[in-house]
Amino acid sequence: MRIVQLIDSLEMGGAEKMAVNYANALLGSIGFSGLIATRAEGDLKSQLSEKVGYCFLNKKKTFDFNAVRKLKKYCKVNQIEVVHAHSSSYFVAVLTKFIYPKIKVIWHDHNGLSEFITKKETIALKIASFFFSGIIVVNYQLKSWAIRELNCKRVIYLPNFTSVETSIEPQTSLKGIAGKRILCLANLRPQKNHFLLLAIAEKIKENYPEWTFHLVGKDFQDEYSAQIKALIVSKKLENTVFVYGSKNDTTNIINQADIAVLTSDSEGLPVALIEYGLLKKPVVTTNVGEIPLIITDGSNGFIVNRRDSEAFCIHLTKLMNDGTLRTAMGNALYQTISENNSEEAVVEKYLNWLKN
Repeated sequence: MRIVQLIDSLEMGGAEKMAVNYANALLGSIGFSGLIATRAEGDLKSQLSEKVGYCFLNKKKTFDFNAVRKLKKYCKVNQIEVVHAHSSSYFVAVLTKFIYPKIKVIWHDHNGLSEFITKKETIALKIASFFFSGIIVVNYQLKSWAIRELNCKRVIYLPNFTSVETSIEPQTSLKGIAGKRILCLANLRPQKNHFLLLAIAEKIKENYPEWTFHLVGKDFQDEYSAQIKALIVSKKLENTVFVYGSKNDTTNIINQADIAVLTSDSEGLPVALIEYGLLKKPVVTTNVGEIPLIITDGSNGFIVNRRDSEAFCIHLTKLMNDGTLRTAMGNALYQTISENNSEEAVVEKYLNWLKN
C-alpha cells in the first residue's frame, strides 16, 4: 500500500502533529509513506523522518490549480493509492481526484467542532464527501455527526497517538520557579478556552503566588489572542501567566512542568494529553471530547466539567500541595496511555480498515 498524508501546514498543532505521526509510523509497514504540506511549512517539518517522501505544494488560494496539478504529479510519480487528507486539506485532495480518479481520498476530521461549522462550510463538506472513500474521526460524537450529515458511511474512530520526541534540541526555558510550574499546551484558539485558565490563575495566585502558568501554542495574533494578553495585564498576572507562542521542543517543555492542564470547551482526543501521559505528568482537564475515555477522575488525573473554575482550582491545589500524588497520577496516566494509545495498535487498526 502507498499512502500520502495531506495537511495544510506543518506549524505546531494537533492535526499537524498527527499527520507527521502517521507518516512516520507507517514507514516499514507499507510500500511508500509520504507527506504533503499544501499551504505552509513549519516547525513540525523537522520532526518528519528523512525516509518519508515529502512535498510542499505552496498553495496560494482556494482554487489553486497549480497546486492541484503538482499533487497529481506527485501521486502519479509515486504511485499513490490513498491520499489521507487531514482537516481542511480535503478540498485540494478532492479537486485532484477529479483529474486523477484512481486515488482514494480518506478524510481525517480532527476538528472537535464539526457539528458547529457554518452552513456554507457544511455544504462544501457534504459535496466533497461524495468523493471520500472513508472518514476517520477523533471522537464518537463526530462519528455520529459524520454518519448522519455526510455522504460517506465508512466512518471509523481512531484514537490519536504520539511518541516522545527526543531528537529536538532543547531551546525553551520556562520562566518561574522550578517545581512550581503549570503547563497548558494548546494553540491560542477559542475552543481551548484560555479565559478559564486565566480565571483559575487569578484564584491560584491569591494563595500560591509562587506558582506560575505557562501557555505554549501557536499565537494567531488575532482578537482572541489580544483579549488573552489584555486580560493578563488587567488582572495583573504578568508574573503569573507567561505566553510563549509556538515551540518545537515539546518534550523539553513538558519535562520542565510539574502539572499539566487542559481547559478546553471542545476537543477530539488532544495530542497534548497523550504527550503529558507519556512524560508522566499529572493532569487536570475538562471533560470534553474523548478525554473521559482516558482520564478516570481521581485515579490517573482529575477531570471537571467544562468552565467550572472552582472545581478546577480545588483539584489543581490538591496536586500542588502533594508531590507524592503528582508522581502517582503521572505514573498512572503513563500506564493508561501506553496500554490504549500505542502507535502500533492504532496503525494496525488503520491499515486493516483501509485494506477492508
